[in-house]
Amino acid sequence: MDNAALIVIDVQQGFEDPVWGERDNPGAEANIGRLVDAWSQAARPIVLVRHDSVSPGSPLAAGAPGNAFKDVADVPHELLVTKQVNSAFYGEPDLHGWLTARGIRQLVICGIQTNMCVETTARMAGNLGYDVTVALDATHTFDLEGPGGTRLTAAELARATAANLQGGGFARVVSTADVLAP
Repeated sequence: MDNAALIVIDVQQGFEDPVWGERDNPGAEANIGRLVDAWSQAARPIVLVRHDSVSPGSPLAAGAPGNAFKDVADVPHELLVTKQVNSAFYGEPDLHGWLTARGIRQLVICGIQTNMCVETTARMAGNLGYDVTVALDATHTFDLEGPGGTRLTAAELARATAANLQGGGFARVVSTADVLAP
């Protein structure tokens, strides 16, 4: 659709901090850049989402150097949503209201972290009735430890997100090339 919005989630300097651990998909930022360039050239709406962490010492804390966008996401945009939780739909200003007011029903989502803010935002968007596409290779995440010392790699988490989103009917999960194909 001509007015499909690109939602660029949390592409912030703070995710370069070693505190996050091992990441997957070293090509994520290049693919995010390809999407941003295509949306800019087509004059389609771009929404930037920034996580303003309230956790003490977080590299994503508001005012910290890590809160700034990486170069690939520091671009002209129609809306900046700031949030303190996983979903961009619980940020300021109201993303759903902004999209609704503009008649935007189709979203393409990319950003950081695949299994956290990207997945949560995509799930909520699907529940709100949006036509959602996630460009999986334009996301990345980090290894994560769960209960009982279970540790999943970033790649395993990304695969689980893809299965959750597409298998659960929340979104189509595709590549950047698929999104940009004529």
